[in-house]
Amino acid sequence: MGTSLHSALRPADPASAAAWDIAATVCDPEIPVLTIEDLGVLRSVTVEDTGDAAGHPAVRVQITPTYSGCPAMDAIRDDVTAALKAAGYPAVQVDLVLSPAWTTDWMSEAGKAKLSEYGIAPPTGKAAAGPVRLGLSVKCPQCSSLNTREMTRFGSTSCKALYVCQDCREPFDYFKVL
Repeated sequence: MGTSLHSALRPADPASAAAWDIAATVCDPEIPVLTIEDLGVLRSVTVEDTGDAAGHPAVRVQITPTYSGCPAMDAIRDDVTAALKAAGYPAVQVDLVLSPAWTTDWMSEAGKAKLSEYGIAPPTGKAAAGPVRLGLSVKCPQCSSLNTREMTRFGSTSCKALYVCQDCREPFDYFKVL
């Protein structure tokens, strides 16, 4: 599962844990090397006895967007529903949960490593509890240099910034700490 946070979120009862494991395989459509579990977007999965008319159990899944208005959430909702239905759960409900707000603190260490291997610098540090802005060095995922600079606050998606390495001259995305 990656971290103790993910282990704590995974349901203890076997039926819900089995459904969690299926939902946890769904990949983020914008960064396909990450699962929604890696991102910390998958918040809860519950299997309920009250399902459809044929007696199939119902599955309720809660997901939290990485930021308000994230366009990937519709695709994630559809992919979670499709994965669970393909696994034999005909009654699936996926709810968007906005509170508490998602933070990069919810990302697994395995997910951060996958980002780096994919060429995106993972978030560093912990999310601030207040309006604290620090200028931190961002390690280049290509050559590991800390001699980098931000080119633009928003990269290919709103949750990433565009950086360039001053040593190897390669541009790269940095997954911002939120």
